[in-house]
Amino acid sequence: MKSNHLKFKKFILGLDIGGTKCAVVLGDKKMRIYDRLSFSTRPQRGWKRIWKQLFASIDEIILRNHLKPASIYKAGISCGGPLDSRRGLILSPPNLPGWDKVPIVKMLQKKLHCPVRLENDANACAVAEWKFGAGRGCRNLVFLTFGTGLGAGLILNGRLYRGANDMAGEAGHIRLAMDGPMGYGKKGSFEGFCSGGGIARMAKRDGGQTISAKELFEAASRGDKVSRRILEKSVGYLGLGLSILIDLLNPERIILGGIYYRNEKFFRSAALKVIRQEALARSRSVCQILPSGLGEKIGDIASLSVALMDELDV
Repeated sequence: MKSNHLKFKKFILGLDIGGTKCAVVLGDKKMRIYDRLSFSTRPQRGWKRIWKQLFASIDEIILRNHLKPASIYKAGISCGGPLDSRRGLILSPPNLPGWDKVPIVKMLQKKLHCPVRLENDANACAVAEWKFGAGRGCRNLVFLTFGTGLGAGLILNGRLYRGANDMAGEAGHIRLAMDGPMGYGKKGSFEGFCSGGGIARMAKRDGGQTISAKELFEAASRGDKVSRRILEKSVGYLGLGLSILIDLLNPERIILGGIYYRNEKFFRSAALKVIRQEALARSRSVCQILPSGLGEKIGDIASLSVALMDELDV
């Protein structure tokens, strides 16, 4: 990783910016990862301090791999929306308060002197799964992040669909119930029932437990009845939300990352039961529900994929 032979290669750099963690990834166009640095976001610090740490991570990767800045010929940034991909601006995502009109592409271009692209993280993950993961070979897929929040990336008719102003795929904002845990600023939303933050709030609201989603799954694995009851509720609403996407978009595959990928045994059979009850038979018959094919590398591969979107023909 740190030998001199790397200085003769051409690399791409990926930045994965999330509400829980950030990562800087050094890779190439074949999605080989040569180095990686990550840190806890702690968004309350403000974007300037986080950006300073991202810059320091870039410098460390360049230094310890004996690279010249010119060795990096493209860079990609994957970040939760809202954002403006054309102007390269981050526009106050719910999980990154205070990141208002941050000109992230311009700042990174100034540092690296190479082309830089910005993309919504769910879109970036959808492209990564489509080209390198569980979505290979299909033309219509939905990727759901199912992490700190819930967002959808849409590949429709063999193209990434962003919508009129980068707001397509905000599935987490769909209201599934008139009341329920808060998510994406709305009680009873898809994100409220099916995200790490939402599940933790549901545990507090319905079970009186101050517990993280990860701890809740661990307790459920040990047979804790309260935890299992909370997860059963989440699974029910996951099936309902997936049924809406199946009826609306008629995809070949819905691919889920994050919490679903790590805990599929708690979700799959019960969610499919709801889908059989709720979704149109003709639409559900052609739709596979799959965990991320890229697993824990999804964020890294997604950020690298953003850098190569012109080459990937998305």
